[in-house]
Amino acid sequence: MILPVVAYGDPVLRKKGKEIDKEYPDLKELIENMKETMLHASGVGLAAPQVGHAIRLFIVDASPFADMEDVEEKEREELKDFKKIFINAKVIKEEGEKWIFNEGCLSVPNINEDVVRKEFITLEYQDENFNKHTKTFGGLPARIIQHEYDHTEGVIFTDKLSSLKKRLLKKKLENISKGKVEVSYRMRYPNIKF
Repeated sequence: MILPVVAYGDPVLRKKGKEIDKEYPDLKELIENMKETMLHASGVGLAAPQVGHAIRLFIVDASPFADMEDVEEKEREELKDFKKIFINAKVIKEEGEKWIFNEGCLSVPNINEDVVRKEFITLEYQDENFNKHTKTFGGLPARIIQHEYDHTEGVIFTDKLSSLKKRLLKKKLENISKGKVEVSYRMRYPNIKF
């Protein structure tokens, strides 16, 4: 089932997600619904807070990046099959060169901005079967993971922009929270009363 994506301004996007266990109600269904929602919205990642659940769960599908022209062949192969589920993720370290990449977000539609992040991230996390992993990710997968991980911490990519850039985007962000934005997927807006 395709779920509505929570728009910028909704308080759930600012909550630090709670850890979950195997007993979390309808977890498999939630994960499947998140996959369907992400695919329908042409996203490469989706965190549970973006569909109204303040929990530590996010999914990543980097395969759309495999078709980008400036991606090297080695990375292209990795991206093609990079689809993962992260539960209760915890950052162990971020390292490497800082690099700029233009990011967007399903909860902040029609706004794309350059964000600076580190090249590598090491995470401790559980998969959908609650098996524990500790792994280092680099390149575009690391970028998507960092963005989605931030959602489980109550952080949105616009928080990482300069104060000048934030001021320039203020009206657009207000309009998103009021539902004054056109998108091709279902959204839930915080400032609209039905």
